[in-house]
Amino acid sequence: MITYNRPQYTRLSLKALLDSCDETMRVWVWQNGNDRETIDVVNSFREHRCFFKYHHSPENKRLNEPTNWLWENAEGQFLSKVDDDCLVSPDWAHKLRMAHFDEPRFGVIGCWRYFPEDFVSEAAQKKIIGFDHGHKLMQNCWIEGSGYLMKRQCVNQLGVLKPGWNFTTYCIRLAVKGWVNGWYYPFIFQEHMDDPRSQYTQLRTDKDLEKGIPLTAKNFGVATVEQWLAFLKNDAAVLQKAHLDPKKYIGWRMKMGRLGLKLKNYGSKL
Repeated sequence: MITYNRPQYTRLSLKALLDSCDETMRVWVWQNGNDRETIDVVNSFREHRCFFKYHHSPENKRLNEPTNWLWENAEGQFLSKVDDDCLVSPDWAHKLRMAHFDEPRFGVIGCWRYFPEDFVSEAAQKKIIGFDHGHKLMQNCWIEGSGYLMKRQCVNQLGVLKPGWNFTTYCIRLAVKGWVNGWYYPFIFQEHMDDPRSQYTQLRTDKDLEKGIPLTAKNFGVATVEQWLAFLKNDAAVLQKAHLDPKKYIGWRMKMGRLGLKLKNYGSKL
């Protein structure tokens, strides 16, 4: 878990994560920034039996360096990240781990953070695929970078995140190599507290959004809560319709295809 300047969320998300742990799980926390309240919240959990390692970076390092810190140093058979604005369900890791044990082809599989009304049955059913031992995935070339479980073999094969890569890029490159990615189905829900529909959200007004705008919302020029909600709903729809051929998302095809389409769709919503 990477924490940064969000003490209210962190108190809930880190507790939920630690509460979900069994004796096989170790939690690593990378704290970005010097927000005293967030640091105090993290420190309040450090005596938990599954709290394993802590790193404090005064500078906000965002995704790649903290993720690579875990990937390069953790010795576990599986790797994961849970965001500080997401609440995992108690059995999330057990379900995903069993699926990995049963299906050697699974690369990155994870929890779904969108709401029931975001499910587009006509689109999603085409991508829900059955595997041995009764497991199902809503398959996709990439999934979100929170609440996932990834085999260590993926990093052994592809290496860590390289400059210019994000987690989407990484998943797509794994898919090109033959790994199967997707959301476990029926969905294992992780509550996204930055979704205005969440009971725990701190984004209820436009002023709240201005004060604590999520990075994705900032990158796409979102200015109001209404726009942010439309963005999230559209994002869920895009994921359920996305093509399953990973080669369509490599190089210029990715720039002109998926990202261009998403920008167009989001622009029409905002």
